[in-house]
Amino acid sequence: MDYRQTILILSELVTLLLVLPVHECAHALVAKWYGDDTAERMGRLTLNPIAHLDPLGALLMVTTGFGWAKPVPVNPLRFKKQRQGIAVVSLAGPVSNILAAFVAAFAYAVIMHSKAGWEAYHNYSYHGETSPMFTTLLLLIYLVQVNVGLAIFNMIPIPPLDGSKVLSYFTSSEFDRWAYRHQREIQIGFLVFILAMNVIPSKYNPLYYIRTAVSDLIWASVSWIPEYKN
Repeated sequence: MDYRQTILILSELVTLLLVLPVHECAHALVAKWYGDDTAERMGRLTLNPIAHLDPLGALLMVTTGFGWAKPVPVNPLRFKKQRQGIAVVSLAGPVSNILAAFVAAFAYAVIMHSKAGWEAYHNYSYHGETSPMFTTLLLLIYLVQVNVGLAIFNMIPIPPLDGSKVLSYFTSSEFDRWAYRHQREIQIGFLVFILAMNVIPSKYNPLYYIRTAVSDLIWASVSWIPEYKN
């Protein structure tokens, strides 16, 4: 395993232990704002990764870069505005990933445009020398990629992903009943979709292009930070 692959796996572990808990805690927090404290009472309004860990989702997170945590328990009947609450609570998770990606990009830009960051990057580029500073820079780059990937993945409108619940805000109750009746077939389709997205080349993968576009926007949002002048 080469150096960059090791840092990529490290970034996925950091996401698993730090970012996914933020994702799930965001669901629980917004649910509470809308009047449902079910997640809080079940110990899910926390940043403790153990409370949110899903074995299969964690395995996929480390091996493919896409994964999930245990779904946060929500009782929509307790929401002040039920359909809106379901959509906003579901949207909170992917939004937290985008915010995490921005924080990582901002930290990268600040460090990279410092003297120490510039020297670490220069020493690796021209001499192949790694350092804790360069490792940090590379980790932040991968954290942007992983978090954007998680946000895009979770917004796919296929149950049980968040995107399906956001979509439900715009669909009818008849569609909801149809989805409930065919949830087994939908789950099989979901698993087939995951396998397909990890097998087909990037140039045929729509998620790759969406992730690239969103990542470019995030990097552009921190481009105003002045560069280090040697």
